[in-house]
Amino acid sequence: MDELDVGEGGRKETSTNQPGHPQPDISVLYPPPLSPDSVNPLTHLGTLLAGHDAPRTGGWDRRLDLGFQGCQLLGSTREPGREAHADQSVTILHAKVAQKSYGNEKRFFCPPPCVYVSGQGWRVMQDHLKEAGYGDSVYRVCGYMCLDNSSQSQSDTYKLVFDYQPNSRDKRKHFCLLLRLFLGNRQEVGSFQSRMIKVISKPSQKRQSMKNADLCISSRSRVALFNRLRSQTVSTRYLSVDRGAFIASARQWTAFTITMVEDQRADQGDFVLSEGFICYGCVVQLVCTESGVALPPMVIRKVNKQHAILDVDEPVSQLHKCAFQFRDNPQAYLCLSNDTIIQYQSPSSVRDPSRVVLNDGSCWTIIGVEVVEYTFNQGLACIQTPVTPFPVITGLEVNGGGHVAMLEVHGENFNPHLKVWFGNSETETMFKSPKSLLCVVPDISAFTDGWRCLRRIITVPLSLIRLDGLIYRTSFSFTYTPELQPPPSVRGAAGGGKREGATEGGPEDDVLLETIHQEFTRANFHLFMQS
Repeated sequence: MDELDVGEGGRKETSTNQPGHPQPDISVLYPPPLSPDSVNPLTHLGTLLAGHDAPRTGGWDRRLDLGFQGCQLLGSTREPGREAHADQSVTILHAKVAQKSYGNEKRFFCPPPCVYVSGQGWRVMQDHLKEAGYGDSVYRVCGYMCLDNSSQSQSDTYKLVFDYQPNSRDKRKHFCLLLRLFLGNRQEVGSFQSRMIKVISKPSQKRQSMKNADLCISSRSRVALFNRLRSQTVSTRYLSVDRGAFIASARQWTAFTITMVEDQRADQGDFVLSEGFICYGCVVQLVCTESGVALPPMVIRKVNKQHAILDVDEPVSQLHKCAFQFRDNPQAYLCLSNDTIIQYQSPSSVRDPSRVVLNDGSCWTIIGVEVVEYTFNQGLACIQTPVTPFPVITGLEVNGGGHVAMLEVHGENFNPHLKVWFGNSETETMFKSPKSLLCVVPDISAFTDGWRCLRRIITVPLSLIRLDGLIYRTSFSFTYTPELQPPPSVRGAAGGGKREGATEGGPEDDVLLETIHQEFTRANFHLFMQS
């Protein structure tokens, strides 16, 4: 097993190539909700953190222990936002495609998978184990990665070899990686699955169409770049960022956001971003997803036999060889020299103006990158059962409205031991299937004072909490929108004041109305369950 050492701030990291770039602090998961502009369309459904991918887990055989001996039901004493500093995150970065191996070939997964274990919760968990009197080896986190449903030994887990001979029993066109984490006493933390990875025979040299859109590189997607001198595996170098500088590294790689930009500047001096697929001849910009460091705008060119082809405009595909021509210096190309990144000055060609001769260091291979993140919180307790299978929310659907709104939660790996929480408020939850939960939307009065005359929107994060207290963070939120009309009491006062002889409503009226509303909501929920 590979041991995950704890660094400063409770962050641990491991990968097959031991990346060294820093990981941002993601311990604060739920910032205070902001009030959007009132002119923007409002919706009940939203994503809490823009740009963060909701994790997708798979269907491995382990299921949640149905015993839960000694567990107490969650009540108002358990708030999912109280121990935000104790969040534990597992992030997996990996390539979107993998190339087959034929015969005795052994094609390595390139770039190799990268795993980040971060969050103060790992340090809190280890402190609890220390206080309990366990030895140093117990609170160390170990793990290994393999193919899903694989019988490989741990020594072969990073050699992801595909044998597609006619007698091979593995005919899958997609597969997943499986990360297993343990404590030093062999207590299982969980099994975390990557996104689906597509298996291809070789990079496509044909012009891509919408039929194979999953192989095209889209704007604002994540990519990785590597260079392989003389096609030798041992000479592979990855474009990476270290301490704010671009380097070529054999041990670490960085995910970049590739964005297609217009070939002119905006009034503010920024680049105009474009959507769609990246095509050869387009101006693109590479931005490090970790640090935000960016390269200057460059024109992406197709490479064929160490020549940059200048008159090709087809979409860029997975594992294509390409070159990056600096837009402001057309003779210069992005190039590596040992471990440094330089500008290669290409010689001008008189015989064929549409081709430019390149050196080996200017030819890059581009591949899409997937990121999946799992964030959970054990609070102040050391939970003995694995945190997986990890429930994942993929969509929300609101039924009804007003004071009797119901929320249907769609996703994966749901079970009867999960409760839906709106911010710090627990709600009645009904388990329908492993892919569906139904819950009552709490009244707005649970989150704000003066709810009768609410005139601003409120957004609260959604969490799933297991009955033993384990909190599953999600990237989804729920938004309460203002009523289009004021309550009847307000409309009556605006129309002519209060009725003669009537008294102004006091706190007792508020309590009575609130009680009636809660009973009405509970009755509707139970009627729905019975139906």
